[in-house]
Amino acid sequence: MTWKVTFFNSKVKEETLLFPDGILSNLLHILEMIEALGPTIGKPYTAPLSDKLFEIRAKGKEGIGRSLFYHIKGKEIIILHSFIKKTQKTPKKEMDKARKRMKEL
Repeated sequence: MTWKVTFFNSKVKEETLLFPDGILSNLLHILEMIEALGPTIGKPYTAPLSDKLFEIRAKGKEGIGRSLFYHIKGKEIIILHSFIKKTQKTPKKEMDKARKRMKEL
C-alpha cells in the first residue's frame, strides 16, 4: 500500500500550489517520493520538527519552501501549513499555526 498525501483544507492546498515554479516542482517531486516510500525519507527532503510534526524541505532557484505535515494513523499524512521560508530558523508563528491545525485533527 502506498502513502496518501492530503491537505488540511482547500486554503492550505491553494497556498501550497501557489509556490513559485521551481519550489513547487521540487515539492511535487518530494510528495511523490513520500507517497512511494513514506514520510520518513529524511534530509534533505523531510525532517522532524517536534513530536508528530514534520517538514517537507523544498528548494528552488526562487528560495526555500516549507510544508509542515502530520502523520495520522494508517498511511496518510496531512499537510497542515505551507510557506516560503525567509529566515534561517522556521518562524514560531508558522509552527504555531501548524500545531493548532494538528490539534483540530
